[in-house]
Amino acid sequence: MANRLATTAYLAAALACTPFGLETGERGTSNRDRGGELLVSAAISLSGALEKIAGNYERTSGTRTVLNVAGSDTLATQIVEGAPVDLFLSADDAQLDRVEARGLLVGGTRVDLLANQLVAIVSTAWRGTVVEPCDLKSASIRHIAIGDPNGVPAGVYAKAYLDSIGLWESVADKIVPTRDVSAVLAVVEAGNADVGFVYRTDVLLSAGVHLAFEIPLDEGPNIRYPAAVLTEASSLIAALRFLEYLQSPNAQSIFEQAGFVVLDSSEDF
Repeated sequence: MANRLATTAYLAAALACTPFGLETGERGTSNRDRGGELLVSAAISLSGALEKIAGNYERTSGTRTVLNVAGSDTLATQIVEGAPVDLFLSADDAQLDRVEARGLLVGGTRVDLLANQLVAIVSTAWRGTVVEPCDLKSASIRHIAIGDPNGVPAGVYAKAYLDSIGLWESVADKIVPTRDVSAVLAVVEAGNADVGFVYRTDVLLSAGVHLAFEIPLDEGPNIRYPAAVLTEASSLIAALRFLEYLQSPNAQSIFEQAGFVVLDSSEDF
């Protein structure tokens, strides 16, 4: 994989530089020791898979990995406001771009890890018919839950898709914006929204919803999960090692079991 090779090469170069202080935080963080903990901010849609991966990594490496999961826009805001984060995994490029624009990413460490698919869901108690996008215009569909389209990646993707097929203006007054995809699941499960847009992987997390329809990959948004090491990382080496582990066969197997598509240099998703 091109991504993994790049991370491995960067890690090798960083290890060669440890006499100059990179291991202890040459980038201005040596006075912010977290006792060997690695703090990873990650999109909430990654939480289930990452909990397993982080647990495995901690057992094999001895490095305690603390996960801070939330909507990617929330995480990006925390980082630009000074939150002490080692590694950021976003659900879209836009939020990582925000952080990069502030000069907070270690150059050369940004990689695309995963891909996902946008889907529409309904409650398992739903008795209506929703099998294709045009059904959203039906009078029986009163509320459509999506992540906040002004910043939450899943909501941005949903709005872009509905706009691309000419439906956004027709359903805009039905939209219920939420803080993240977990909130979309909760709203639909509770019956407070008739339909919701989430990622394919999210459907596996709830017994209270089921798939209404999928957005075809060649018609839907290009949903990718980029990751990068932060310049304020307490240990560049530790962050790079975990980023490399995320691209290992063990981690990739867990991501795939959760429904994600693992990206490599040969894929055009």
